Amino acid sequence: MKNQTILISGAIFMALSVMLGAFGAHALKTRLTPEMMQIYQIGVQYQFYHALGLLFAGIIGFQIESKWVSRSAMFLGVGIILFSGSLYLIAFSGIKAIGAITPIGGLSFVSGWISLAIAVWKR
Repeated sequence: MKNQTILISGAIFMALSVMLGAFGAHALKTRLTPEMMQIYQIGVQYQFYHALGLLFAGIIGFQIESKWVSRSAMFLGVGIILFSGSLYLIAFSGIKAIGAITPIGGLSFVSGWISLAIAVWKR
């Protein structure tokens, strides 16, 4: 994955984090139970943190040419989709069985950060 693509992906995920956070705070506050609202907010938080990670990986990629930076970005992006996406689905549907996907997203996050560490270490 090109560094420019990583940065664009990170910026888009960041913008979506802000929009989803605002949507949750204003439009969903009265529609979701407190428990489902908390689940939704956790999804937004983790999306935000890992979108920052994508931006970070993209910037590092301009300094370190490594397949590990691309792997890191891929894992972080997949983690956002699986982890945060599953939490959004749980919050909207109430189907807690979807939570079986969430740990896979968490493992993807961990893999992304470890891949970034390997990229820096191998430099």
